Amino acid sequence: MGNLNWKLTIPWSMVAFRTVLEPVVVLAAWQMARPEVWLGAMIGAAFVSDVFDGILARRWGTASAHLRVADTTADTIFYLSILAAIIIRHGSVLRERSRLLIVVLILEVLRIVFDLIKFHKMASYHTYTAKFWGILLAAATIALLCFNRAFWLLTLALLWGVLCDLEGLTMSIVLPEWTHDVKSLRRAFKLRSEIMARR
Repeated sequence: MGNLNWKLTIPWSMVAFRTVLEPVVVLAAWQMARPEVWLGAMIGAAFVSDVFDGILARRWGTASAHLRVADTTADTIFYLSILAAIIIRHGSVLRERSRLLIVVLILEVLRIVFDLIKFHKMASYHTYTAKFWGILLAAATIALLCFNRAFWLLTLALLWGVLCDLEGLTMSIVLPEWTHDVKSLRRAFKLRSEIMARR
């Protein structure tokens, strides 16, 4: 029982850690005169926790639908806090990319609403494109918030975000029931065939 407790606690603690960081990131960007080091450390720590919470939960056999949904929710809100930090520190950079940003935000909202209507909870696919998007976002935000450079990386991250959201939305349309850890659109079509064959 003791083993099961810490195997459950560590992945959940990593999700909670990112949740706690969300207001801290915004406050650091807003209140600190030179928050670059702190912002970089927080983004880096959040990225590491996001990578390992799922890996550890799967390895220890403690992954669950609740954990996956909480992980996805924490990631979404954490990157919204990063967006707020960029608005505070580098509003002009975002204004130059406002159309792309608006498209990403609309697609994110559309995905969440569609998933809630169809599945009554958020999708949690953890696709390969989403993992790469996380890497791009972490690299782009660290480059921008810590070093005030690599604006092209932010543009690339936003473009990839559009692709990632379109893939996720298509997967939600294709899949007849809530399914977690669907790594690609190809896998979603295969799962659809398997689910429909069982019905």
